[in-house]
Amino acid sequence: MPPAVRNILLFLEYEGTAYHGWQTQSPKAAGATIQGTVEAALSRLLRQPIRLNGSGRTDAGVHARRQAANFTARVAMPLPQLCRALNAVLPRDIRVIRARRMPSAFHAQFSCRRKRYRYFICNQRYAHVFTRAAAHFVPWFLDVRLMQAEAQVLRGRHDFKSFQTADKKERASVRTIFQISVRRRSGQVIIEIEADGFLYNMARAIAGTLIDIGRGKLPPGSMRRILAAKDRAKAGPNAPAKGLFLWDVVYS
Repeated sequence: MPPAVRNILLFLEYEGTAYHGWQTQSPKAAGATIQGTVEAALSRLLRQPIRLNGSGRTDAGVHARRQAANFTARVAMPLPQLCRALNAVLPRDIRVIRARRMPSAFHAQFSCRRKRYRYFICNQRYAHVFTRAAAHFVPWFLDVRLMQAEAQVLRGRHDFKSFQTADKKERASVRTIFQISVRRRSGQVIIEIEADGFLYNMARAIAGTLIDIGRGKLPPGSMRRILAAKDRAKAGPNAPAKGLFLWDVVYS
């Protein structure tokens, strides 16, 4: 008898520097994606076409400590063995850290309740050798207490259109931010945002705006005015992708 069809959830981590984001692109598009790379590895191992459903897309250059994706296939091997086999053939900048069998109705995107992103800023006089690919270097003083106070304006359910980069299709811009914090840890400043979902470039736009506030380029009270404006031109620039990590996804 052939093995049973299973719905398998994978948790992955990756360094996004060399990739054109998570989402598989058209065959004509240049550059590898995380989704395409993992799908190709799974298809070879399981000897059947595999299509992954990611918890959400990450853009080119963005990293993940805990991305989630599910697929449905006939899988005979034990899941720990599947993880080991995948890691043996995947590039070193992508790792599968866990696999779980899920109910048939589970979907990595639509079953997700919350996502958490962290943005890392190297805030010292020189760019740190060991974080140059995974943190945004800002040599100017950042007023972290002011950034933390301004960030609290974004908590709750709001229209975040001021932090939404134009996309190919119109999307509703109301989201709920459950937690947001800005803290200093040695030579780093870390921005953490947990929400029920993120708009295109939302986390990077918030980070870029908070950096401008911390530098003094935007005065105190700016975040409330920017949020109310519902105008992307009023907010700060998108912070560079390399500082952003999809930190966690929550399903319960």
